[in-house]
Amino acid sequence: MMDRVGVLTDEVSDRLEEALDWAREQGLAHVEIRVVNGRNAANLTDEEARAIRREVEARGLFVSALASPLFKCALDPGRPVAAGDTFGNAEEDVEAHFKKLNRVIEIAKLLGTRRIRIFSFWREEHPERHTEEIVRHLRRAAGVAGEAGVELLLENEPSCNGGVAAEVAALVRSVDSPALRALWDPGNEAYAQREAYPAGYASVKDCLGHVHLKDAYVGPEGTSRCVPLGSGNVRVVAQLKALAADGYDGLFTIETHFVPDGGSRMTGTRMTLDALKALLKEV
Repeated sequence: MMDRVGVLTDEVSDRLEEALDWAREQGLAHVEIRVVNGRNAANLTDEEARAIRREVEARGLFVSALASPLFKCALDPGRPVAAGDTFGNAEEDVEAHFKKLNRVIEIAKLLGTRRIRIFSFWREEHPERHTEEIVRHLRRAAGVAGEAGVELLLENEPSCNGGVAAEVAALVRSVDSPALRALWDPGNEAYAQREAYPAGYASVKDCLGHVHLKDAYVGPEGTSRCVPLGSGNVRVVAQLKALAADGYDGLFTIETHFVPDGGSRMTGTRMTLDALKALLKEV
């Protein structure tokens, strides 16, 4: 499996070259691009994207996905919604995100990937009341992606309407397009205080396009925090065994979100990678 494991570069360092050197030294296969030298990847110029691809491929790696902030926005600015991290991208309306979709597709192709991570709009107070509107926008986005020959990956993100696996799976199935698949993040499911495996995985396994590797621990006081793989609520070994048994042959990306006290993102990501290697001996 390690030949299919990569990392989000800014989970290691904001400095791209440092992150790429680290990924090569750790024997990883690929990288996802989200923030580069402090700038969101959705705002890269053509030359910047080409230069990133050259740096990546010079180290024997490839870009597996563009981890965009697309559709982390309010469906209606007049309604109260949740909010989350946009990784340096300004708050914009839905139509601005659709304009950005076309640009992000161009950037992804320049980076050498056809996979683009997206979201399902900031979470409404009653998401089920807005399902038709959400599906309509996602179907439009999938149509654009299909025409361009790229694949959109809809991630379960607690601050969005597709906050947990069952919600993401329902949206993907409703859109019913080969250009939209689920990005399964078991750690996000645990962070949302839901059972990642087997319950969450059971919802998304039939529409799965990509997997992020993260773990989260829910304390007795009911608060969630990210932790290295295997030390949280995600049944990591059982989940990996199930993916293998179900024939998942796609990629895995480390997105730990864990920074140890007094340490760095690189240290936290290294702890997660070391934990993954140990856990794989049980798979």
